[in-house]
Amino acid sequence: MTSWVVCLHVFGSPEIPRNYAILKKLGRLPELEAHTVMEAPDGNLLGPQMLYRKFFGIEGDDLEKLNSQLIRNYLTNYEQPLLLTYIEGDYRIEQVRAMGAGDFLPEGIAVRARAMVKPDDFTKAAPYPVVIEYLFPTKESGAMRWFAEGDPLSVKKSPNCAAILHSEKLTDGDEPMVCLTVIPIAYGRYRVGEGKGFEIGPPVEVRPGAKFPVF
Repeated sequence: MTSWVVCLHVFGSPEIPRNYAILKKLGRLPELEAHTVMEAPDGNLLGPQMLYRKFFGIEGDDLEKLNSQLIRNYLTNYEQPLLLTYIEGDYRIEQVRAMGAGDFLPEGIAVRARAMVKPDDFTKAAPYPVVIEYLFPTKESGAMRWFAEGDPLSVKKSPNCAAILHSEKLTDGDEPMVCLTVIPIAYGRYRVGEGKGFEIGPPVEVRPGAKFPVF
């Protein structure tokens, strides 16, 4: 009976680094599905203002439980997609780096961007207290040169379905901000500007114990 309970715990909670390591030794790592935008599981679709309202007030143990569940949902292909949230909106790139040893993705590109929101129809978009870290699982890390500081980053559900993987509260000076790490769950070619792009696909392996935020 005890061994059965342990087995259920290991397979049911792959987000725990020790369990993930056991599954790797057994050759039973979760296989992440390659969705299309039409096949992706249903979830909430929120822009920066609603993201701020939803995640800003979550703290302490509640935030820790949320983040654990978000990674579990990702690793189990959203078998229970109650917390699945896709992001959308206009952002401005602040930082870019390749991912590697010690990161959640052993291969890929990470782009940090600040939300840009128009207060009304007659005002230019201004920085909003929501930051995203967009993790691209790709073998083409050289494509990071196509993301430059200050460039716009428009995020929509189609075609890549950027889902929230982790939430954190940060402080920029005196301004508290929400930082959301997101990762696409629909794959294919990600287009960057005119005529440029790179292939993204489900990672074969991740590091659940990696540090977040990634910047």
